[in-house]
Amino acid sequence: MNFRSLRPSRHARTLAGIALVAALAACSTSHDANAPTAENLAAPLDDYLAQRGDICLAMFDWSIDLTEAEAGSGARHAIQFPVMEQLGLVHSTIVAVPKSTENPDGAVKRFELTDAGRKFYRPHASAVQGAGQPHANDFCVAHLKREQIVDVKVDASNAQRPMAVVSYTYQIDTVPWMQDADAQRVFPMVARIAHGAGGKLQLRQGFTRGDKGWVAQTGPV
Repeated sequence: MNFRSLRPSRHARTLAGIALVAALAACSTSHDANAPTAENLAAPLDDYLAQRGDICLAMFDWSIDLTEAEAGSGARHAIQFPVMEQLGLVHSTIVAVPKSTENPDGAVKRFELTDAGRKFYRPHASAVQGAGQPHANDFCVAHLKREQIVDVKVDASNAQRPMAVVSYTYQIDTVPWMQDADAQRVFPMVARIAHGAGGKLQLRQGFTRGDKGWVAQTGPV
């Protein structure tokens, strides 16, 4: 037997080389569902925003009283409520209360939601007040959706529970009355977020990898 005849032809060697390259490429692009990639984090981010993407005003429990001291100090409710009343979202009455340092005349201005305002008072699971006390509802004025993930930063110091911070651009759906100039003036953060939609501003969301995949974290990142 001529052993030289058993050596693969140049054509066969070429095909074998192509097959090896293809196999290596397939291995390098195999999908790891736990990898901290934009592709893997897109769905968890969308789920989080669907459930908790409302922008709300931390106005949990109505009615809300405005004391004389608050009115005189320019507290946020003293600035915001008159505009909300002008927009037909709340109405106010003067209510007698015991005299105190904050109410030397024994009266507060009590604001209640109108029928128009109640449309925006809705369940909001992430509402918290004070020392983390949960509230079931809040007065909400906009809702966020992901436009595009632009960056993922990973903290793998805990190999069992790695963390990732996603930076993303977004689209926003605001309530119609937030187009009012006075509303934008008294709710400047809402206005800033609204004006930053479509790629002008990026938001961030933290995630931790759990047993069932990436889980969004509440709180600042």
